[in-house]
Amino acid sequence: MEMATMVAGGLALAALALVLVTLSRGQAAQAAARLQADALTRVIEGIAASQAALGGRLAQLAETQAASQSQLAERLQGQERSLAKTVEERLADMAKRLDDGVQQAAHRQATSLHDLRERLAVIDAAQKNITELSAQVVSLQDILSNKQARGAFGEIQLNDIVSAMLPPSAYRFQAALGDGRRVDCLLDLPNPPGAIAIDAKFPLESFHLLRNARDDAERTLAGRAFATAILKHVRDIAEKYIVPGQTAESALMFLPSEAIYAELHAHFPDVVEKSFRAKVWIVSPTTLMATLNTVRAVLKDARMREQAGVIQKEVRLLLDDVGRLDDRVGALDKHFGQAVEDIRQIRISTEKVVKRADRIETVQLGDEADGPAAEVAAPQAKLP
Repeated sequence: MEMATMVAGGLALAALALVLVTLSRGQAAQAAARLQADALTRVIEGIAASQAALGGRLAQLAETQAASQSQLAERLQGQERSLAKTVEERLADMAKRLDDGVQQAAHRQATSLHDLRERLAVIDAAQKNITELSAQVVSLQDILSNKQARGAFGEIQLNDIVSAMLPPSAYRFQAALGDGRRVDCLLDLPNPPGAIAIDAKFPLESFHLLRNARDDAERTLAGRAFATAILKHVRDIAEKYIVPGQTAESALMFLPSEAIYAELHAHFPDVVEKSFRAKVWIVSPTTLMATLNTVRAVLKDARMREQAGVIQKEVRLLLDDVGRLDDRVGALDKHFGQAVEDIRQIRISTEKVVKRADRIETVQLGDEADGPAAEVAAPQAKLP
């Protein structure tokens, strides 16, 4: 608008200058001056109209600009509100996530602490068990250091294995063999092979000397002592517990230690061979269980043979009963045949009686009996 005002002022000054120039030239140019004045007036009026139109346009432009600014302000306010809402939602979501993470971390920490307490309790229990086991090991060492206690330990282990593998009727503990000899266990088997004696031996001292040998010389001496101890036990068992006519031709020597058994078979094959020749079979807890499995199979086979004999006897008796039943059925069949024949004869007699009753029914009594019907009926009555 300031530019339009300046343009209008400039035009007015130009028109005034033109009028002054026209007046100074004289009257001759008055007509032309009037014409120019009229033209100038029209120009000024056009300029004024243009100025007015320009003002209207500028006013319209200002209104449009104000409306645009208002819309822009509304949009900015809406964006601000949306941005504030988004930021608030994201902050709330972040706070929720942080809260959930803290709760999960607290839960995991509590679980970890619970698991840690349980593991500590298990470790404590295991430590107590180790302590008790250490005490038991010390007690076991005290037991094994005494020959009598060590022998009782072997007998108890033998008792447990045999009791677990065989029925009570298949064995006897501390069984008498005559002359006051008693064997740790006697397996009652049918002939052959007969009763098998099992005696528990535990040569622990010589085995410890062998294991604790520091050089080859000590190892050789300890090995000889170990072999001598084993062979002495083998001879004792062969002499005491293999009784002709009372036991089998062989016996078992039970070593209640897998380590001693493994050492014997690994480094003393000559001792094992001598025991074989003496018919004394050396067994450990594991091999004894395998042997008792075989014994159980033998007992089962013997029981099956006994039961087979009983079954055969019962089958023979059953066949005799079937023969007698067949004879009785034959006799009953004869009786049934005779009864059928009697019934047939009874049916014949019954039919005759019915026929005679029919003939009697056709006979007429009284006056009607004198007629032809009576003459006809009379001969019929003579029929057999």
